[in-house]
Amino acid sequence: MPQQPDLLAPQTLTVTPATGVEGPRLWVRRLVIWKEPGGEKVRDIELRPGLNIVWSPDGADDAALAGQTNAVGHGSGKTLFCRLVRYCLGEDRFATEAQRDRIGTAFLNGIVGAEVMLDGICWAIVRPLGVRRRHMAVPGGNLDEIAAGEGASTGMEPFIEAVDQRIITTALAELVRPQANGPIWPIALAWLTRDQECRFDDVLDWRSPTSDSDSPLPASGQEKGPRLEALRSFLMAITPEEQATRGEVNSLSEQRRVLDQEIGHRRWEIERTQTRLVTGLDLQGQALPEMPLLIDVMRKSAGAHLAAASQLPVGGDPELVAAREQREAARSEWARLDGERIRIEALVPAEERALAMIRGELPGLSYSNVEAESPICPICEVPIDRALAEGCKLSHKIPDANACRQRWDQRQADLDAQAKQVETLRQEQKQILPQVALAKQHFDRSVDRVTNIEKARDARESTWYIARRLQDDVERLADLFETQEAAIRRLRELGTKLETERERLGAFRDKQARVFGRMSEKFDPIIRRLVGHDAKGRIILTGNGLDLSVDMGGDRRTAAIDSLKILAFDLAAMCVSIEGATRVPSFLLHDSPREADLGLSIYGRLFDIGQELERVGGKPLFQYIVTTTTAPPTEFRERPYLQLKLHGDPPAQRLLGVDL
Repeated sequence: MPQQPDLLAPQTLTVTPATGVEGPRLWVRRLVIWKEPGGEKVRDIELRPGLNIVWSPDGADDAALAGQTNAVGHGSGKTLFCRLVRYCLGEDRFATEAQRDRIGTAFLNGIVGAEVMLDGICWAIVRPLGVRRRHMAVPGGNLDEIAAGEGASTGMEPFIEAVDQRIITTALAELVRPQANGPIWPIALAWLTRDQECRFDDVLDWRSPTSDSDSPLPASGQEKGPRLEALRSFLMAITPEEQATRGEVNSLSEQRRVLDQEIGHRRWEIERTQTRLVTGLDLQGQALPEMPLLIDVMRKSAGAHLAAASQLPVGGDPELVAAREQREAARSEWARLDGERIRIEALVPAEERALAMIRGELPGLSYSNVEAESPICPICEVPIDRALAEGCKLSHKIPDANACRQRWDQRQADLDAQAKQVETLRQEQKQILPQVALAKQHFDRSVDRVTNIEKARDARESTWYIARRLQDDVERLADLFETQEAAIRRLRELGTKLETERERLGAFRDKQARVFGRMSEKFDPIIRRLVGHDAKGRIILTGNGLDLSVDMGGDRRTAAIDSLKILAFDLAAMCVSIEGATRVPSFLLHDSPREADLGLSIYGRLFDIGQELERVGGKPLFQYIVTTTTAPPTEFRERPYLQLKLHGDPPAQRLLGVDL
């Protein structure tokens, strides 16, 4: 390997370990995968402080695979290895939902366990891969015994709480707490173990939605502002006073936004009301003053309109009452006459039918009368005169001619009377029709009169109400204008106060320049080491976030350089953690950083930096885990650096040893 400049030489990366530090405060010593509790071990992976490499070589990079056309480095389980490490460190999920289902089917009772060292105490952590729901986190426990046993589930809370108390600390948790509702360690873990899906695109991209990690806010989500606050808290680059000031700035900004929106809506309402009043008060075409003098002009005009409406002649209630009484009287008379008409029209047909009946009876009575004058014997049917002349030997009964004549006379009298009655009704019918028509006309005229009086009264009232409403609208416009002026004054005050608070934030940022200066002292030599001595790296905290810059004959911002910045930033933060100047452990996990478009020569120097950092303090004071498909430099392809070698094919050489 070409000789590299001494990393600890003057003007290069200098790391001074914190006093009393004997090793990384948190690191993973062992990761084990079981087919079932107490059963076959699928994997038993030993890890160490310092640089740890998991390599899944491509066929062209590994002599042992020479000639194998199907030897590929992808799909071997590198990302799953990283997710399982994260899972054992407290993350809720170890894969996407589809992959969890496949793993759960293949490993129905499978479990994964890890020995995690926290301030010298070994925590035995066991978590399920399949249907089991037992999560164990036991300080000082034996991993193999706990994995094979059936003890009660403790959950991951004891371990996460221990990290929060020992490393994160209560004071820092209070700084992050406004943005998080639970423990703080999962947020720091998201930064220290970035998703491969984020592609090392941005320093604040930690968790991708496609990874289905279910990390808590602010580690995930669209808003980067809360993540920046959390990152600064972890780097001890923010104080409670600055956070309170930032909260005040955010509150003032929101108040100003809401107030500005209200002013815009009120301005529209004022303009609309003013236009309506100018039209309603007949002020068009006049030279009108600006507000608020226009209010006085409108008040005078509205008062004149109301006075004119108040002086209009009033019809008065007595006239309307009398008209309504006449209408009711006309209605009653019309109803009476129309009822009489209906009665007569109903009687005429009945009386005419009675007259017809009487007329129908008269011929019979006339015949009876004639028959009575010359009766025929009902027995022998011989005229009575002949019977009397010759003598009848059968009957002696003769019809009563007088009675027959009386009946005929009576019916004739009834006919005359009925005819007279019918004639009288017909005369009454002729007389009632004009009376009904006149009564209906009188009623219609009375209805029209009442309607006209009511319309006139409503028109007068409407004129008065319109004038009154115009006057009220003028006063409302005056109130709106006064409120608007007060809001504008308040907006100016908020703007002034906001500028003051922002200046205070700027002062706080200036005070934190020392922290980011310390980060830049690590970031710059790492950049130089990766891309050349002529390069310059710098970390600046601006009002818009963190600005990572690489100067190589000018500011470079390509995709590869952006990925390089993030790797360098994470390594610089790990160096500062070794010095005890952060509230996160000196632990870092990078999943396939070469896939973020790093050049091969730059990629090789990344391992050199990890190797040389192990010499700081005489022993490794950090743990840096890197997975890779690209072959690392030759000296890193064996232990102590290479901890696991995987292959994409055949399935037995994958992480889980099966084809999912």
